[in-house]
Amino acid sequence: MSKDAIKQQEKLLLQIEGKNLDVYAGSSFDEVFTRFEKGSSRCVVGAKYNNKIVGMYEKMWEAGEVEFLDLHSEDGMRIYRQSLVFILAWASNDLYPFYKLKVKHSLGKSYYCEFLDKDSIASLEVKALEARMREIVAAKEIIRPETLEIMKAKEYLEKYNREDTVDLLDSLQWENVTIYNTEKYASFSNTILVPHTGLLDTFLLEPYAKGFLLRFPDEDNPTELAPKYKLPKLAQVWQESEEWASILGVRNLSGLINLFKKSTSEANTLIHVGEALQEKKIASIADEIYSLRDRVELILIAGPSSSGKTTFAERLSIQLRVLGLRPIAISTDDYFLDREHTPRDEYGEYDFEALEAVDLPLFNMHLQEIIKGELVHCPVFNFQRGEREETGKKVYAEEGHPIIVEGIHALNEKLTESIKRENKYKIYISALTQIAIDDHNRLLTTDTRLIRRIVRDNQFRSQNALSTLKRWASVRRGEEKNIFPFQEDADMMFNSALIYELSILKKYAYPLLQVISPEEKEFYVAKRLLDLLEYVPEITDKHVPLNSILREFIGGSSIHGK
Repeated sequence: MSKDAIKQQEKLLLQIEGKNLDVYAGSSFDEVFTRFEKGSSRCVVGAKYNNKIVGMYEKMWEAGEVEFLDLHSEDGMRIYRQSLVFILAWASNDLYPFYKLKVKHSLGKSYYCEFLDKDSIASLEVKALEARMREIVAAKEIIRPETLEIMKAKEYLEKYNREDTVDLLDSLQWENVTIYNTEKYASFSNTILVPHTGLLDTFLLEPYAKGFLLRFPDEDNPTELAPKYKLPKLAQVWQESEEWASILGVRNLSGLINLFKKSTSEANTLIHVGEALQEKKIASIADEIYSLRDRVELILIAGPSSSGKTTFAERLSIQLRVLGLRPIAISTDDYFLDREHTPRDEYGEYDFEALEAVDLPLFNMHLQEIIKGELVHCPVFNFQRGEREETGKKVYAEEGHPIIVEGIHALNEKLTESIKRENKYKIYISALTQIAIDDHNRLLTTDTRLIRRIVRDNQFRSQNALSTLKRWASVRRGEEKNIFPFQEDADMMFNSALIYELSILKKYAYPLLQVISPEEKEFYVAKRLLDLLEYVPEITDKHVPLNSILREFIGGSSIHGK
């Protein structure tokens, strides 16, 4: 009897979502779920097994904890979205094999897609694509992962017109790769996929701009589509970012890898051109503010965690000084209420990201006094003691020179309700990743920001990666509540992502993530980020300019002492 056959006679004790269950070794997660929830209509797309994300067809060989992932979880929704991309690519290959499908970027709870070699796509073509996808869903086709030697994998990919992924594999020079295979289609995915297509019945294709939107389910009500929001400003900044990528000559990771392989000078040129594009944009924002100087009293800068707000604010201030303006900066952080008065969230923890954590009356009173030309003694918040200190920090703005306010609530009118909207210039900043793994697998903006934060927290806050990961879910909830709903109220959006940045961050982040133990609940996130960084070539940071936004995270900034 084989070793595996002997093992399959053994029983394992699993703890599944608070319940104990004995199963035979070698059982698949799909088999265990069928037994665990007989007749369930729950849309389970994967599992978390001893702090690792696994597919439903994988087999278990040791006891431990299992959590089945459905669409109420962020991880389950990530699997569902990429699985929809898989069947979209399948349908596209069936109907339009001579077009190259590109999943360009996220837009709300949707992905925006185009055909790269087609000026536009007709609404009838979009309807045909959706109809073919629904045929694939109705067929309940099994999707199985298969680890293949690289040459065999490339044969599959070339058969289904995935030259972009073939280029990536050639650049990476791996020996093996996992391909997701059905009897009628196969492709590469950087995440696990659903066990069969029948689970993917909630989606919609909708014409948009030159292409179409692939709309996703609502996390709160997965049988319904997520609400559609009009995000014209966000779409515009995405388009600008893609134009920057085109200027830099890098569309996917294979292009980045090959460029770095050419020569050090090519890498340096990429760094400096990318930085110059950002500096040119900051200068143009300063020019617009200067043209509105007769009415703009406040410049408000907001964005999610690790978007580079601090460096951006300093660089904008420098550009305004070039034009003759002398802005002063005020931080909302210094107006936090003392710790004992800070509101708590639904988990009973201090909610430092709530608007109510700021002393709004005092903040607005000081703004009005500064605008009137009065000398104001602003507080400084002592984060170690958790209280404001009246240190005698003196702030004075000359008449006609603006105040810069940077903080997560800066776009919320309630923060500065004492100042008329016409006297404010609002800027939303985020790190919108322009580069993708290949045409169908995106590098998620959220993951880029998380890697930035892990590096910064370790460099400047003496925190390890595990402590950053433990807080990240709370940070994300705060962003969804306090930042993203206000982004379209911005007068200007700025993308702080640099196309080369993961190649710089890798040497800092990789060792920090490697030490996280598989016993930690956050291990699966660390594993996902490590897997992502495996795609990325590492380069030295010595050519990163000292005023770069990236210096806010890796250190060596000439702007604010980091």
